Amino acid sequence: MKHAKTYKHWRIERDEQGIAWVYIDKADSNANSLSIDVLNELNSVIDALMTKPQPIGAVFLSGKPNGFIAGADINEFTKVKNYDEALSFIKLGQGAVDRIESLPFTTVAMIYGFCLGGGLELALGCTFRVAEDGPKTKLGLPEVQLGIHPGFGGSMRLTQLIGAPAAMDLMLTGRTINAKSAKKMGVVDYCVPLRHLKNVAQNLIMERTSRKPAKGSVQMTNSAFVRPFLARIIRKKTAQKAKIAHYPAPFALIDVWKQYGGNPRTMLEEEGKSVARLVTDATARNLVRVFFLRDRLKELGKSPANEPKIRNVHVIGAGVMGGDIAAWCALQGLQVTLQDRKPEILAKVLQRAYKLFDKRLKDRLLVQAAMDRLIPDIGGYGVERADIIVEAIIENVEAKQGLYRSLEPRMKPGALLTTNTSSIPLEILSQALKKPERLVGLHFFNPVAQMPLIEIVTTPHTDAACAQRVAAFAKQIDRLPLPVKSGPGFLVNRILMPYLLEAVTLYTEGISQQVIDSTALDFGMPMGPLHLADTVGLDICLSVAEILSKQLNVKVPDVLREKVARGELGIKTGHGFYMYAKDGKFSGSGNTGGKISKEVTDRLIGRMINEAVACLREGVVSDAELLDAGVIFGTGFAPFRGGPMQYVRDSGTKRYASRLEELQTQFGDSFKPDAGWSSLAGQN
Repeated sequence: MKHAKTYKHWRIERDEQGIAWVYIDKADSNANSLSIDVLNELNSVIDALMTKPQPIGAVFLSGKPNGFIAGADINEFTKVKNYDEALSFIKLGQGAVDRIESLPFTTVAMIYGFCLGGGLELALGCTFRVAEDGPKTKLGLPEVQLGIHPGFGGSMRLTQLIGAPAAMDLMLTGRTINAKSAKKMGVVDYCVPLRHLKNVAQNLIMERTSRKPAKGSVQMTNSAFVRPFLARIIRKKTAQKAKIAHYPAPFALIDVWKQYGGNPRTMLEEEGKSVARLVTDATARNLVRVFFLRDRLKELGKSPANEPKIRNVHVIGAGVMGGDIAAWCALQGLQVTLQDRKPEILAKVLQRAYKLFDKRLKDRLLVQAAMDRLIPDIGGYGVERADIIVEAIIENVEAKQGLYRSLEPRMKPGALLTTNTSSIPLEILSQALKKPERLVGLHFFNPVAQMPLIEIVTTPHTDAACAQRVAAFAKQIDRLPLPVKSGPGFLVNRILMPYLLEAVTLYTEGISQQVIDSTALDFGMPMGPLHLADTVGLDICLSVAEILSKQLNVKVPDVLREKVARGELGIKTGHGFYMYAKDGKFSGSGNTGGKISKEVTDRLIGRMINEAVACLREGVVSDAELLDAGVIFGTGFAPFRGGPMQYVRDSGTKRYASRLEELQTQFGDSFKPDAGWSSLAGQN
């Protein structure tokens, strides 16, 4: 390089050929993001590029090894107080990308690793985009997950680049795509191995290549004639997945494009105004809070210093949970042995695993490699070499304790012993061990491949180093570790069960399944409680409820016992609270429709929140933030409400406690406010 100019967050290096290599390397950060400081400095960088002698072209790339740009700095959203402040930040980002687009020479975004949100919007302002074809390269505009939509010009440029249907699908789902998919869609121009990335970027500038105009079909999708028709279809499809009252951002994006998609500059202006309105809304503020809750859980999974990562996993119990845990670990690149007494059960696990690998990996060789890592092990030979053992057998104290007695002498020094029990206190299970402090709860949720949370369960006697290593293992397999204290139902099941049982109680009072489940869906739950109970299995619900009823203020409705006695266990038997076809879909009555009832809402959610307050009082988790994180990521509790404790704060703590007292008077002591409400009384 001939010379370099360095800023706090940026660096310009000019080579002998006259190309400017513009590195973003955000100071004091592990990842690049676009903060106000970074964007202001970017304007200074652009000024320097315009200074004579101008370069023949510029390549924008990352100075960090993990990726390009992760997006706008989310911390900036928490500082915004009003619409005007939000719009000022958005215009700063839009202006910087506009200036890149207007540079009088070829610009190239050189992408490897993540390129998300504002990062992709910056790349869209460049003449060309080249991306590394490796598995770590991910591109996307995931802003809807924060309650907003692209605001630095992304919605305008992407719809103009690849057409409205493909662009809107990416933005409305918030999903990420790999480099090959991005090339196929036209989001990037070249997809090459890392060793060729720099040469391709360089050649695009040296050859003075011109960008090809968008195809006529792409332009057609943004025309005034087509937009209203497409918008109706897209809006209807979006409404099937989200309610505008809960998640306004997708619908706002559709409206902006429908009205202004034919005029790029007007759409850019209206895009900014729309995001400024959304970012100050309660939905966005709560979803940003959820973003930071996720980050906090990730931090709890930090690997202990100098501790080697887990390589070999041994799972015992090839039921649905055990089999899916084993498959998930193999998908994450670990060597897994799966032990069960019945070969036919292991065979079913392998069939399910193949479907998972095929869906996620989409590459025959990668699928085969994952299958090779998942080894059926009837004899349990994997115990001796396992770094971690995951017990996932039936919820029976004697069976689990007997297994631990046989395992402990065979485990190698330093190996971790974990249990996926969903309700049995570790204090009881660990009595079978000579070293009870080594047992840690590793509680997954069903379905394993979709639920991101794992409860890391400990007792006062659990070895802290073991618990931290188990939390690091959870993060290693791309899951969120939540430390919880051992006790009845731990955190998630304890809070979820009163909600499910109240739904059953409402059913016994003659309220239809449709009304009960529709009320929960209207509140924002991902699935109605009776449909959820059928999905989990009524036998499992009954088992957990019986255990909790012995230690907590939980009454088990007789109808639940009666259904289990008749073999009506839910989806797996085709009959529970609903009838199901063989593929698990509703056959007959569904869980939508029916008149929404505020009283039903208060009873369902009130039971859940009252139990959450009890868990907080008892220290099941260390604070309200972790409680909200656990319930959101473990149950799907309406993310736009920010979690149960945030919902209480927004509703008014005293007002909510008073409502519980009213329900107690009307429906009994199931609604008696927990003693923990008194410590929350000062909150509004």
